Amino acid sequence: MPVKIREGLPAADVLASENVFVMTDRRAASQDIRPLSILALNLMPAKQTTEAQILRLLSNSPLQVEVTFLHTASYSPKHTDHTHLEVFYETFERVRDERFDGLIITGAPVELMEFEDVDYWDELVGIMQWADDHVFSTLAICWGAQAELYHHYGIGKHTMDEKVFGVFPHEVTDPKNKITRGFDEVFLAPHSRHTTVDVADIEAEPDLELLAVSPEAGVYLAASRDGRRVFVTGHAEYDADTLDNEYRRDLAAGLPIKMPANYYRNDDPDQLPMVGWRAHGDLLFTNWLNYCVYQETPYDLHELGARDH
Repeated sequence: MPVKIREGLPAADVLASENVFVMTDRRAASQDIRPLSILALNLMPAKQTTEAQILRLLSNSPLQVEVTFLHTASYSPKHTDHTHLEVFYETFERVRDERFDGLIITGAPVELMEFEDVDYWDELVGIMQWADDHVFSTLAICWGAQAELYHHYGIGKHTMDEKVFGVFPHEVTDPKNKITRGFDEVFLAPHSRHTTVDVADIEAEPDLELLAVSPEAGVYLAASRDGRRVFVTGHAEYDADTLDNEYRRDLAAGLPIKMPANYYRNDDPDQLPMVGWRAHGDLLFTNWLNYCVYQETPYDLHELGARDH
């Protein structure tokens, strides 16, 4: 089934070239079903790239999904044309009276800062608090996951001696959980981060369940026991060349960066990357949409109740 988007969104051309079915407002209006309403808070600098990545994964469900992109009003991104934001994005003030089936919070390149020092932290806190009774389920990615864990549960992040950078194997700790349904016992996922959360902190919180870990990358997937908060510390949405672009960018800037692990064929950066995480990424987002959102959210979103935490 298609993802519903606004007419003219540039990501539509990218997805169409990959045979990903997207639907404009005009065409969707002729169908007599209620699409899932997903709000995506895009905190990444390359917003158009992230739009395509998120839409690609949301499109792999047999459900119609209506996506609204959100940007921060308290911080103006430097890498995205202002006109693009005006046409294709909303601010929190414009959506705060609405309700959504799901919320996605992306990562952000601010992980080495204290949460309270991030320019838009107060605005993000307001959004996370608002989501408690305006959104049924939230899926947070990388720094977004760390921010949610910190705000809702007081779980802090820790700076690592060396950046976790590459594609790593992960083990499912609860194959019976609805979010990990259909996962292989061991699966691959990309990471690119300097900070981590401790397994012990997740396991010490009664409301949380640890769902997947990596010996090298640590916590990858966790969720609240009711499925209304899902935390992904890696990047299942990454394109084949995302880590390559990051690696070459840092090399060109003279920054200390190691070659991404388990990524290039024969560990040779002159060869093409080996993509081994697409199936997992598709299943992760499909399971979230199906089991945490579609099968649980009320048809009338005004019936949403507040979460316990």
